[in-house]
Amino acid sequence: MTTGLTGLTQNQVISWAEEAQRRVAYGRVIDRIARLAQADARWFAVQVDAVQGETYRYGNTTLAFPLMSTIKPFLLLYLLERLGEKEVFQRVGVEPSNAPFNSLKQLIVDRGRPRNPMINSGAIALTEKLPGDSPDQRCQHLCDWLNQRSGCQLWLDKEMLASVRTAGRETNQALARYLSEAGYLENLEQTLDTYEQICCLSGQVKDLVCLGKLLVGENDWLKPLHRQIVNALMLTCGLYEASSRFAIRIGLPMKSGISGALLAVVPGQGAIACYSPALDRVGNSVAGLAFIEALSRGLHLNLFG
Repeated sequence: MTTGLTGLTQNQVISWAEEAQRRVAYGRVIDRIARLAQADARWFAVQVDAVQGETYRYGNTTLAFPLMSTIKPFLLLYLLERLGEKEVFQRVGVEPSNAPFNSLKQLIVDRGRPRNPMINSGAIALTEKLPGDSPDQRCQHLCDWLNQRSGCQLWLDKEMLASVRTAGRETNQALARYLSEAGYLENLEQTLDTYEQICCLSGQVKDLVCLGKLLVGENDWLKPLHRQIVNALMLTCGLYEASSRFAIRIGLPMKSGISGALLAVVPGQGAIACYSPALDRVGNSVAGLAFIEALSRGLHLNLFG
């Protein structure tokens, strides 16, 4: 029996995707951000790209969505390339979270040092290190770098950004204030503005899978150590407090976003991008996880055998 992404067929993608779509009944679309709440829980799109060049798609792959927290691995990747691991990890730790992704309580327990770069406090602390004189410039710089390096076509969804700024930013404001008080943030307002913008960078599953391919294997753009660091933190922290459970069940580096975006990396083999806005209680895409779990089991992709 052929294992790995080389053994994947379009019929398998269809079968696993159709089964995964039935799981949306167990999730719900986030409602605290009005524009995200407009999404239909039944929406589903997936793209699988293998390094050999094969591409498999299913669903409405023209759907556009904001990356939200799936931008966090690539914020980390960019800053590792720009600043190096020593400076990056002076600002943020590498420990898994045992609390929700936007937990102020955990940040207080940790005395203001963010637990890892995959939760909101960690990403906010790192966002301050983006180059540029304004939030607009900082966001655009990261967007341009990612588009150039990966071949994706990300863009800033200004209507989504306006919705984020209208409601749902209070928790992140509280995180930013505490980061500032603890000495991990200097320019609170500018950094929070930039963070909201980079989370509203948007695209389709084809763009998310292009980003994922940056982390698949060696390339001319990135230091291998930086790729390894990002993959390791996605595996241990990318699905928040559910990360360890899915590291066992699926065994791949993954990152989710509250829009319903979900990215998985199969080191040396390819990347998988899903969009399905019905979320579980942690904030991970129900159907996206079901699809990737079926793929991992069916093709024996789990890194741990």
